[in-house]
Amino acid sequence: MNLLPPDPAQSQSPVNLLIVDDVPQNLVAMQALLQREGVNLLLAGSGAQALELLLEHEVALALLDVHMPEIDGFTLAELMRGSHRSRTVPIIFLTASPDDPLRAFKGYETGAVDFLHKPVAPQVILSKVNVFIELYQQRQLLKARNEALERALKLNETMAAVLTHDLRTPLSAILLCADKLALELPQDNAGAQQTLQFLEASTLRMARMVEQLLDFSRIRSGGLRLEAVACDLREVTHAVIAEAGSAHGHERIRLDVVGDTRLQGDMDRLGQIAANLVGNALTHGSEALVQLDGHDARTVVLRVSNAGHIDDALLPRLFEPFKASFHQSKGLGLGLYIVDQFVRAHGGHIGARNEAGQVVFEAVLPRRWDGTGATAT
Repeated sequence: MNLLPPDPAQSQSPVNLLIVDDVPQNLVAMQALLQREGVNLLLAGSGAQALELLLEHEVALALLDVHMPEIDGFTLAELMRGSHRSRTVPIIFLTASPDDPLRAFKGYETGAVDFLHKPVAPQVILSKVNVFIELYQQRQLLKARNEALERALKLNETMAAVLTHDLRTPLSAILLCADKLALELPQDNAGAQQTLQFLEASTLRMARMVEQLLDFSRIRSGGLRLEAVACDLREVTHAVIAEAGSAHGHERIRLDVVGDTRLQGDMDRLGQIAANLVGNALTHGSEALVQLDGHDARTVVLRVSNAGHIDDALLPRLFEPFKASFHQSKGLGLGLYIVDQFVRAHGGHIGARNEAGQVVFEAVLPRRWDGTGATAT
């Protein structure tokens, strides 16, 4: 059973060419010249008939006679450019008038890609038509392949979201079993207790990766929902630091707070912002300095720094997803991307810089936020 999407190159529909001329003999001549397999000729004896055909068909190229009663070629071209359906259709004007630069200029001004004078050598018309047919087919092929790729990516994201969601249940069971074994096994059995600690640490690390993948899926699918409530960023950050200190050592983290740190935001997501930045600092540095600046009446600044240096070439791409290859201790390379998206969702912005031997991450969050990803007025 083949689950791959069909190759768009193997299922291309005929290409439509629109030919507009009020002289029936000219239409017959053009039909005899251009008719072939894979090409569908739409013949119109007037501008009005041509507009009706354009409403029904997608056209790769339009060959328009300039001199026609009621709606001439220039007027028809202007009407085509005014319609969303036909504004991008290439137009070649055909005229029996003597070479007149002013008329040619008017033709190009109305959107023509070429301006030919009758009688036109058949080889010239065939050559030009073939070029536009090939360009149209390439655009259609690219469009079809892009759509197939988007469908495949959507399916992959959906599967990743389902799998990561379902993984939380067995991970929770593993943690519960590890806690139970830790209580039941003798405390003096150092080897067994150490094994259980490794098991718990690995499971918690895996659980964090699962949560990151879930957040990534929510962000990409537009399913991320935040709730704006009044909160104090100092309290949120203090709780994060207390938890990180228990795991990494309280002496490795320092918190400095100045000014009023109250704002409106989603407490859980603000906590994730602080936790990811602090965790990133402790992973790449020996200590983490966390600063909250509430001096500004409109914003609160969260600044996290650690000793080190980030390559200047990497700084502009630091918040892209999967910027780093997978590492068993550093995670999936999604943490900073999620931080950036959460800060943006709060109507703020975040940046990173190298400063006096320190790597500094600075998130600027508005005090007032309406829950829609924009700063409230």
